[in-house]
Amino acid sequence: MTSAASPHLTGGLNTLVISGRVDADRAELTPRGELVHGCADILARTLSDLPPTVTRVDLDMGGVHFMDTAGLQFLDVLGDYARRRSLTVTVTVTNWNGQPRRILELAGLDTTDPLSGLGATDPLPGLGITGPDGTAPGTVPPAAPASSAVSMERAERLHILQEEVEQLRQAIVSRPVIDQARGILMATHGCTSDEAWHILREASQLSNTKLREVAAAVTASAESDGPPPSAELRTALQRALTRRRRV
Repeated sequence: MTSAASPHLTGGLNTLVISGRVDADRAELTPRGELVHGCADILARTLSDLPPTVTRVDLDMGGVHFMDTAGLQFLDVLGDYARRRSLTVTVTVTNWNGQPRRILELAGLDTTDPLSGLGATDPLPGLGITGPDGTAPGTVPPAAPASSAVSMERAERLHILQEEVEQLRQAIVSRPVIDQARGILMATHGCTSDEAWHILREASQLSNTKLREVAAAVTASAESDGPPPSAELRTALQRALTRRRRV
């Protein structure tokens, strides 16, 4: 059994693919790719296709290399499935690594058992999870100051998580132009790839200019009719080049 999600918002061609097999009463699912927009829907369809005789579902997340806040919705779907069939089905989701593991940590979830942090009485704000009394996500009764503090802490963690995901998206967008600029410096000045990276980074610091903007200026200046970098940036690049030659 294999399910695939539609292209996602990070701009790449990868998709989320959930492959798996059913052995007697156990289902082993292996998601591969990225937990982004649409991942919760593909998981829901995968779970609905499992035979009713399944009493254990194990997800190995080692093949997932990126997730944004949609990944928490992925866990919400899995947690809801586990709660609805708690008397007949055991669900595990393990082997989180790299950036997805960091997202779970920022969200305050146990990376060895993230479903334990998604109970109905302990919602993550903004994920559409409500408690048994029907309260909206992140809201708590006035007589529960301790729960209010927990909710505020979770909201802050989610805010940090969203900022980190946005930084990762910017890095994904910036990578091609930075690689092009490194290639130009390597061809022009006979430096290595690592040296070109340090030159760009040092020029960024010396000129107080974002690394992506430094790379874009270097790339544009290499075109036949491209504009040269600004005087400040040219000076910073020259200083960075001189320092690297002295090393």
